[in-house]
Amino acid sequence: MRPFRVFKLLVFLMLLVTFSLYILVSNEEANHQSRRPQGHDVYDVAVVDPPAPHPIRNVVRSRENEPIHFAQGKPLSSSRTVDPRGQNDTKNISSPNNTFNKVRDGNEIFEKSSQPKINFKSIDDMKAAMLETNHRQHIRNLDKFPTRPSDGVVIVVQAHQRHEYLQYLVNSMRTVPEINEVLLVISLDWYSDEMNAIVDNIDFCQVVQLFYPYSIQVYQDEFPGFHPNDCPRDMPKSKAEEVKCNNWENPDQYGHYREPKYTMTKHHWWWKLQHVFTGLQATVSHDGLVLLLEEDHFVTPDFLSTLKVMYNFKKSACPECDILTLGTYDKTIHYSDRSNKVDALLWHASKHNMGMAMDRKTFNKLQGCSREFCTFDDYNWDWTLQHISKHCMSSSLMAIVVKSPRVFHIGECGVHHNGKQCNVADKVNHIKDILQKNSMFLFPKELHLGQKTKTMTAKPSKPNGGWGDIRDHALCMTYGKKVV
Repeated sequence: MRPFRVFKLLVFLMLLVTFSLYILVSNEEANHQSRRPQGHDVYDVAVVDPPAPHPIRNVVRSRENEPIHFAQGKPLSSSRTVDPRGQNDTKNISSPNNTFNKVRDGNEIFEKSSQPKINFKSIDDMKAAMLETNHRQHIRNLDKFPTRPSDGVVIVVQAHQRHEYLQYLVNSMRTVPEINEVLLVISLDWYSDEMNAIVDNIDFCQVVQLFYPYSIQVYQDEFPGFHPNDCPRDMPKSKAEEVKCNNWENPDQYGHYREPKYTMTKHHWWWKLQHVFTGLQATVSHDGLVLLLEEDHFVTPDFLSTLKVMYNFKKSACPECDILTLGTYDKTIHYSDRSNKVDALLWHASKHNMGMAMDRKTFNKLQGCSREFCTFDDYNWDWTLQHISKHCMSSSLMAIVVKSPRVFHIGECGVHHNGKQCNVADKVNHIKDILQKNSMFLFPKELHLGQKTKTMTAKPSKPNGGWGDIRDHALCMTYGKKVV
């Protein structure tokens, strides 16, 4: 019996040691898990999906002359420098030292990143970087172009995130005569490394980069993005009232609730116009032309020369004209017999919205209808502009329009072109081929007026809706004031 009792004791001790080791290892693993850093959510700025809205409950204005603040859109101290690429504020923005290489594809130059994409530690950091960029108003390339003509052209490009299109636009500008005399303003509503690389590498003129400060990229769970308690687009108003979603009282005239990805384009268009004429120090006193382009436009070698000739022509041939339009939507393009011909027409949204240029006199005319622009139930800026032209202004907008285009539209995929096959390279090559064959007809020294008429009395088109939310109205009407 004695050896058996010893054996039982040894087995018991072995089991006890094994159990103790198991407890020790388990505790160590638990301690290791508890020490693992939680960190912050990291957003890859190139792939963040845009969400959507929340009431304008955070509009604060404590005193009459103080800036208006929206949710989290707080002013930054001028002593704190935050670079959108994270180069100056390592505390808040995680950033490798990105370098970009120029890659040539045929005759086109494209910017390629050779480093990983930048990650912000939080959406608030990205928002702060955008606001600080706007606050600094840094003019690039002043070392190369320290001055520019006081009556020179300011070109404003509204861009989202289609970097391939923007690159083609920039490339088309690069060798244009006298392009070194313009101020080029790139206004983005989406932060991405690819877009920043393109802006960084513009070296042929003065450049200012802006960010639309209420982008749905940085207002992901609140207005003007989509708040979790906002009403879905197709929810019936009776159901919306029952569940008391934020904007249940304000569908559009067709019974639909706002969609932030569509409303942002109109917001951005009106904001950038206000900011260039009233907020940007480099242009706040500018009395010359401001040309409005978009990321999916492509310009001809003589677009700048033709625009200047048109502006001089307007002063004598059509002083009542408000807008100069460099683009057309004609299916057939001719230069040989009409390169130096223009028409003076009532401005029409679907015909004259591409490559628009205006001066301060026209901008002031629009300002008188700001409230109407911001409250009209149409998410399209151009159809809204046509509405105020007909129903708000003392005289409708008139445009001088080229008969041979100096601005082309290369964006086959966009807000209104979903489902189409998009081959931008083929489109650009086709345009280049046309321009090459007609190069002898470009750069007209003088213009001839063809049609001059105000006879367009077509029945007013119905608004497209999508702009019934009073929060959009309120935000829109703050632009041009002291908004941060």
